Amino acid sequence: MGLTALCPGTFDPVTNGHIDIIERAAGRFDALVVGVLDNPSKEPLFGAEERVGMLKEAVHALGNVEVEAFTGLLVEYATRRAADVVVKGLRAVTDFEYEIQMAQMNHQLAGVETLFMTTSPQWSFLSSSLVKEVARFGGDVSTLVPEHVAARLAEKLRGMA
Repeated sequence: MGLTALCPGTFDPVTNGHIDIIERAAGRFDALVVGVLDNPSKEPLFGAEERVGMLKEAVHALGNVEVEAFTGLLVEYATRRAADVVVKGLRAVTDFEYEIQMAQMNHQLAGVETLFMTTSPQWSFLSSSLVKEVARFGGDVSTLVPEHVAARLAEKLRGMA
């Protein structure tokens, strides 16, 4: 069967930085599951199914990538999906400080290994929160997210005005 990786995240919304990590991970594993976290304690702009839909559209050309929502502990989802490794993107040292704790906890809980991939330098500044902030104030995010995501973001924010 080969190696299966899990790339988890909130993806609210998916950015070009996310796509960068997903494409690179897809090229290195036989199968890649992109797990969209549906966490009721967070208040995402987009619902889980909307985020799944935008991601599916963004990665449709990658034949070995599957996208679905999940709830609960990452390690339980990784076990259910028979993922050999979790892939996490890192933009900066501050990401590493948080992510290393999560990786160590996941290993402690279920022996789940984490592979860190550094984001390409062109996207190292990019976050979903920053994209939403720029879009809320009418800034152009068309170079930061896939075209269909920029359109959905504008539509969502118009509906909230």
